[in-house]
Amino acid sequence: MKVDSIKQGIVLDHIKAGRSMELYHALGLDELDCCIAIIKNVRSEKMGRKDIIKIDADICIDLNVIGYIDPNITVNVIKDERLERKERVVAPRRLVNLVSCNNPRCITMTEQEIEQVFEICDDGVNYRCVYCEAVYAGKK
Repeated sequence: MKVDSIKQGIVLDHIKAGRSMELYHALGLDELDCCIAIIKNVRSEKMGRKDIIKIDADICIDLNVIGYIDPNITVNVIKDERLERKERVVAPRRLVNLVSCNNPRCITMTEQEIEQVFEICDDGVNYRCVYCEAVYAGKK
């Protein structure tokens, strides 16, 4: 299989195998008018299997979305066909309008204009609604 190099853009590497399509939709990449390569189940010495997404455009991406879906992803920024910088993402401390509270008594269920806000719990995996304190299980 041959996937061309990109001149300007972003490569999302070390995506947990099977999570690339979820990331693709969560980042809104399906709405872009540029070349995007999704490579699934690539062999990896560190991970066994992984996914990779190559975006052939210089765009801004939401690192909180990436960190929420998989905090082990590496973001590689490519300029003039060379690696300009490599960033590791982390699980975000706060999620805003990324997930919804499932507590039927939460104010966000009745007040539509209120933002859905969650903060990470002490365990570093789960998130807690800032309004009702209901726990939302984070991505595993």
